[in-house]
Amino acid sequence: MSVIVRDDLVLSHAVVTADVTAPFEHVDIEQWLKTLPTHEYQRCAPGDHKAAGYTVDDDGTPMSINVEMIGSGLVIQQYRYEVASPHYCKMVSLSDVYSPAGWTTTQVIWELGIEQLEGDQLRYVNTVTSHPTEDFLKFIIDSGQTFEDAAAARQHASGAHCEVETPHYARSIAAFANARAAEAATAAA
Repeated sequence: MSVIVRDDLVLSHAVVTADVTAPFEHVDIEQWLKTLPTHEYQRCAPGDHKAAGYTVDDDGTPMSINVEMIGSGLVIQQYRYEVASPHYCKMVSLSDVYSPAGWTTTQVIWELGIEQLEGDQLRYVNTVTSHPTEDFLKFIIDSGQTFEDAAAARQHASGAHCEVETPHYARSIAAFANARAAEAATAAA
């Protein structure tokens, strides 16, 4: 199996936003990701999200492990934190994908960002980009598909999935920020 990523090819790309209300200074996407319980992850895309966890790679790099359905594929993502901050995280995974035709791999880049619009009015930006691996390209050829057909199917499935999860992620991140703000207020009292 080749794990060479073809970043010159885009399998899918989705950018979806959702507006929420929360104190910007208490938003911490990095901490939210590191403490995201499985059941909260499941609530963010009911039926599609299966499990979430946090670990570190052999070199100590923090990792988020997510198991979810994207279309007809079960995707096991091992996201490494490339950028981790309270208002922006960039996660990159060499993901295992199980489809009706068998196992393959793709690279998934997940970017989570929050922008302050005005006061406590915030916009969550969920960006998911997928690139094929050499293994994936061989897999689709062996399955009788063209890259264009595979990319169109993945774009449709990933786009629909992001439309479901984005508003839920936004509300979950806002709830996390509001809880942190309440804790800070209690501690200050």
